[in-house]
Formats: sequence, C-alpha cells, structure tokens
Amino acid sequence: MNNAPIGVFDSGLGGLTAVRELKNVLPNENIIYFGDTGRVPYGTRSNDTIKKYAQQDTKFLLKNNVKMIIAACGTVSSVAVNLKKDLPVPYTGVVSPTCFAAAKATKNKKIGVIGTSATINSHSYRDLIHSFDSEVEVIEQDCPLFVPLVESGFIDKDDPVTRLVIERYLEKIMKAEADTVILGCTHYPIIAKAISSVIGDKVTLIDSGRETAIYAAKILKENNLLNDSSETGTCEYYVSDTPDGFESVAGVFLGENVSHSVTQIDIEKY
Repeated sequence: MNNAPIGVFDSGLGGLTAVRELKNVLPNENIIYFGDTGRVPYGTRSNDTIKKYAQQDTKFLLKNNVKMIIAACGTVSSVAVNLKKDLPVPYTGVVSPTCFAAAKATKNKKIGVIGTSATINSHSYRDLIHSFDSEVEVIEQDCPLFVPLVESGFIDKDDPVTRLVIERYLEKIMKAEADTVILGCTHYPIIAKAISSVIGDKVTLIDSGRETAIYAAKILKENNLLNDSSETGTCEYYVSDTPDGFESVAGVFLGENVSHSVTQIDIEKY
C-alpha cells in the first residue's frame, strides 16, 4: 500500500473536474490540489511564463511528498511538454489520454478540439491525434470566453448568454460535421450539457479530466503505487490567492462543500 497523495495542479479552478473524476475512479486515494488562482489564467500567457509557473507548481507538490503529479490543465499539458523529464515521480498531463480516447471514439474521422488560445496555438492535440491516425481531420477552435463564463456561474444550458457564446465558437466545428469534440480545458466539462444542447447529443464529448483520471489509475497500478486502503481518501486544497472565491465556486466543480478546507500559499517561494 502507498498512501502518499496524488498531486494535482491547475491555473485555477478547472482542474477540480479532474479531482472529481479521480475521486470517482480512485476513491481511496489521498489528493493534494493546487490552484494557481493568483496568476490565472495561464491560457493568455507566453510559453516561457507558462513553463515557469508549471515548474513552481510541481515544486510545491513535491514538497508535499506526492507519489504522482497530474497537470490538470490543458494549457500546461500543451506548452510545458518537457516538464516530466526532471520529475522523480510519475507524471501525466491531460493531452495524451484525451487524444487516445478521441481517436478511438470517432467514426467519421472528424474531431473538434476546443481549448484556451495557448492550447490551440500549440496544436498539441492535433499533432498527437495525427500520430495515432494521420487521416483524421482535426478542427481546432480557441474559446477564451468559456473560462470566465464558468467561473462567473454562466453554466446553465438554457442561459442565452452561454448558448450564444457556444454557438459562436463551435460554428466551424459544427459545419465540419465533427462527430467527436475534445473538451481541451478542464473548465469545459462544467458546461458540457450546454455544449451538447448546441451541437447535438450525437456528438461525443471527450472529458479530459475523466480520461486523465482513468490513465492515472493505470500508471499507479503499473508502478505499484495504488493505495489499497478501504477508507475513503482525503483531499487538501491550496491556492495562491485568497480562498474565499475558490471556496464558493469549487462546490460547482466538485459537487461538495469545501468551505474552511482551503489554504493560501505563496507560490513564488518555489
């Protein structure tokens, strides 16, 4: 048994969708989550800044003796691709497991990818999908307003503001008749129902958090790092800005109350 925690980090709140899936797939595992709320968003930063932030985030998690690190952030996973080289523990981002799932899911070989501007500009999802199958048509679209929509609570599928933004961003993907769409930012599963209501329920949405949780379970098993305790695991939350805003929105992502369980840290120390 290895009861050391799994370390998960994101630029803010989005990675909580991966935590939610981890708790479903690996309910006995302990988790430490860091949300870099003081420097969010990463998606509009330069590549060098994103890499610097990712290195600091991982250093913080390693100080907490984690047994695995998950970059639950499409931007970091797309830009800081060499992050795992210097880590003493297993690591995964969200891109690889998500692309693998999408390549398996598509039937007409047309896959849409939506994400932050940094993620889309990196072409990380497109390039990896093509490494699996060069015949797949990948339609990429950045959706910079999705993160603020989610964090401002505009998540209802019937909200006219949310629908209008989704219709505008996904127009190109719908015209291409993609049968599979990758939610390339961990914020996006929160508005998955709204996205489906616009593009139709026949289009398969690939949840990067879910696929990453499944992949993490595989990696832990292969490295004999699973916690085989019969007790439900614990989850500690850390942020780089005041916990107040995080606590109030985190419940939407997790479906549970995290009040008084969030600690603020100075990430610049790492």
